[in-house]
Amino acid sequence: MPTARAHTVFGITGRSGSGKTTLITRLLPFFLKQGMRVSTIKHTHHGVDMDQPGKDTFLHRQNGAHEVMLATPQRWVLQHEMESPPSLPTLLQAMNPVDLILVEGFHATVPACLEVWRPSTQKPPLFPDTPSISLVVTDSPEKPSRSEHLTFIGLDDIEKISAFIKENATIILPDQTTATAPDR
Repeated sequence: MPTARAHTVFGITGRSGSGKTTLITRLLPFFLKQGMRVSTIKHTHHGVDMDQPGKDTFLHRQNGAHEVMLATPQRWVLQHEMESPPSLPTLLQAMNPVDLILVEGFHATVPACLEVWRPSTQKPPLFPDTPSISLVVTDSPEKPSRSEHLTFIGLDDIEKISAFIKENATIILPDQTTATAPDR
């Protein structure tokens, strides 16, 4: 049985089409250049199946396997069947230790996160109703009302965004939904 461990996490949230994935793909090389090892978790509300009907792993799962691992020379993928949606702490325990885990989604349960908000998407921001959002990454020069407790940084300022993430990432303890600030 794997040893339970704490993980340092920071959430990236925002409405569909706001640029969350683009931001993450820009942050990852920046953190890498700083010598950090970073992993990601991508949450989706849509069902996704990487199996194809008739393939071996599909047949294994269809016939009752609780977990199915597919291993190739370059990578491996583990599929785990669940009766209910997994919690963030459950998913974190399946991951290897790294310096930081960026979590896209789970904005209701990630203790510290940023929102990518672009008014041009014509979608309302999440930050007015999501207390865990402390940073808004945006292309808007104006700060909306009800935002006095937030930090705003431009979408292209990867250096400031990464510094904010490193300073505000939280530790999620094994089998708990509570978090603590990491020792700095």
